[in-house]
Amino acid sequence: MYLIKTPFWLRWLYPDFIWRQSTDQAKVYLTFDDGPIPEVTPFVLDTLAAFNAKGTFFCIGDNIRKHPEVFKRVVTEGHSIGNHTFNHLKGWTTEDNVYLENFQQCQQLIKSDLFRPPYGRIKRSQAAKLREAYPDLKIIMWDVLSGDFDQQLSPDACLKNVLSTISPGSIIVFHDSVKAFERLKRALPGTLAACVDRGYTFEVL
Repeated sequence: MYLIKTPFWLRWLYPDFIWRQSTDQAKVYLTFDDGPIPEVTPFVLDTLAAFNAKGTFFCIGDNIRKHPEVFKRVVTEGHSIGNHTFNHLKGWTTEDNVYLENFQQCQQLIKSDLFRPPYGRIKRSQAAKLREAYPDLKIIMWDVLSGDFDQQLSPDACLKNVLSTISPGSIIVFHDSVKAFERLKRALPGTLAACVDRGYTFEVL
């Protein structure tokens, strides 16, 4: 089970993490986890370009290693990038020193001050060690989870998840992964078009 809209109590429990941006302006923040991946990430980039929009890509280090040309395009086209560990580690089941080393392995490739824990699961001790080693690091979570990774979800339901829950300052999670692609092909352009109609602009983190 997963929550589409991050509840207040969860943001309250982890106030040092960034769940949404504080603004009264009609801005949303599109984020993409797990790339770069051939075909999928280029689709995202083409779709964003069609709407003159920018996004923030939380990249897996091993995917950067495998697909450097796709990663280069993300950077060249002016999008923001963040660390998503080298091997998509789940913090709750990983020893702290292994987690930190895996983060650092990815950090060597991207040198970003943005980090999103895979699965949104990170121990407080791991967050403390990361901040000790990287004082400027921002741990980015989310306000709206599209559910595009859920293979039981229809593309239209994925789009509805986003459009029924966004508000000014929302940080929205999509995935530029093979697993999510069927739903992403519908949900991303649908989100962009609807947000434009509602007067939203798209900002990077």
